[in-house]
Amino acid sequence: MNQWLKIISGPALGIATWAVFEQVQPEAMVSTMGLVTIWMAVWWITEAVPLAITSLLPVFLFPILGIMSTSDVAPVYMNEVLMLFIGGFILAFAMEKWDLHRRIALRIILLIGTDLKMVLLGLMVATYFLSMWISNTATTMMMVPTTLAVILKLKDLLGDKAKSVGKSFLLGIAYAASIGGMATLIGTPTNMIFVAQFENAFPQMQQVSFLQWFSYGLPLSAIMLGACYGILRLMHKIPKLDNPAESLTIFKREYDELGKLTFEQKMVAIIFSVTALLWFTRAGADFGNFSIPGWSSLPIFKGAGYFQDGTVAVAMASLLFVIPSKNNKGAMLMDWKTVQRLPLSIILLFGGGFALAKGFADSGLAQWLAGEISFMSSMPMWAMIFFICVLATLLSEFASNVATVTLILPILAAIAIGAGMNPLYLMLPATFAASLGFMLPVATAPNTIVFGSEMITAKEMARAGFLLDLAGAVAITVTMLLFGHFLFGI
Repeated sequence: MNQWLKIISGPALGIATWAVFEQVQPEAMVSTMGLVTIWMAVWWITEAVPLAITSLLPVFLFPILGIMSTSDVAPVYMNEVLMLFIGGFILAFAMEKWDLHRRIALRIILLIGTDLKMVLLGLMVATYFLSMWISNTATTMMMVPTTLAVILKLKDLLGDKAKSVGKSFLLGIAYAASIGGMATLIGTPTNMIFVAQFENAFPQMQQVSFLQWFSYGLPLSAIMLGACYGILRLMHKIPKLDNPAESLTIFKREYDELGKLTFEQKMVAIIFSVTALLWFTRAGADFGNFSIPGWSSLPIFKGAGYFQDGTVAVAMASLLFVIPSKNNKGAMLMDWKTVQRLPLSIILLFGGGFALAKGFADSGLAQWLAGEISFMSSMPMWAMIFFICVLATLLSEFASNVATVTLILPILAAIAIGAGMNPLYLMLPATFAASLGFMLPVATAPNTIVFGSEMITAKEMARAGFLLDLAGAVAITVTMLLFGHFLFGI
């Protein structure tokens, strides 16, 4: 689509929506909020302008249209969840700066790999684990060069047979990077967007903790990783090597080149481990008959509500700036130049989502939608969840995952209100499903990166991705109904 056509289509469709809404709901601000929503949706999906710029539209459109003043909308762009995002990114940057992530990845591969089938699993598990904690894009970028080196070596050993192996390796790390991001709250921005929007829309409800998310996200993502491995094994023939140990030569050499564990790597590993422990134990756990209290409720603190996961993230990230490096005299474990890599576009996208959700509530659009689509409450629960998963997955194939979640979560919150049901039943599956998007090269950054190797065709990615998308929608639906409602206290 022509760039100017994309730009014009946003406000044009928004105005058309406004004209329709004016006929059915002329009294409230529903029509004007509909204009802004459609405008932002079109620009987000088509990327007519940078996503961050689209996210800033409410700053001037809300005041112009009388939805909300600038002084009211501007503070919405900063949130506690953004502190978790910023702190988590700084910790991830520290892992990358001191090459700790590479050491972890190579170690996992060496522990698992014995033949080519196990090397594939090793690559996927290493990528999966790292993407729980650092950017999916950064994880894929780190894994691709080593994987390509292995594939090049296999060409000498297997000839043309190495093509099928190479395709499975590259698709494996791309898919594992997206799957790993589902396991933790900081694994991908979509998870944190959910937490922020749920907190803003339903402040009276118990908020989702790091432990709750992990308790559901880990088994779900493990199921997805197993399904991914099975699909790739089914679609790509992986031959046996006469000498299986030969396939690990490159990994062994790279690991040996890292040398001994450095002081900086040890300190970053300790800080990261303590951070994860504090995240897991902050809110405690309720198992019905008995509960384990979290450290934030200890008597020495004024109240559990004073602490959030963002508190922990920023506090531990700050430590990196006061612990000196042993091998780089005069420097600390982290420096501000490295932190300047923080993705401002994602931060603004968070804010745009918060503003959109706030506008939904204040304009009356959420209440209107709740009444209009209350028919969904007559659908069986499994059908409703599966439909939402498929919808979110399809959207994320064409639009960015964060844009997809930002757009549909306020609508799902309205549906939940209209149906008189717990919003977690709809908002959680949509959030997890938005991390699928395995079919198209443009669906996710990991897909784009491995497609850039020119070893995989769009058709091959679509075939494997379709099966994995379908498996993901089924897995989310089944796990949500089996144990998701228990873990999230629904």
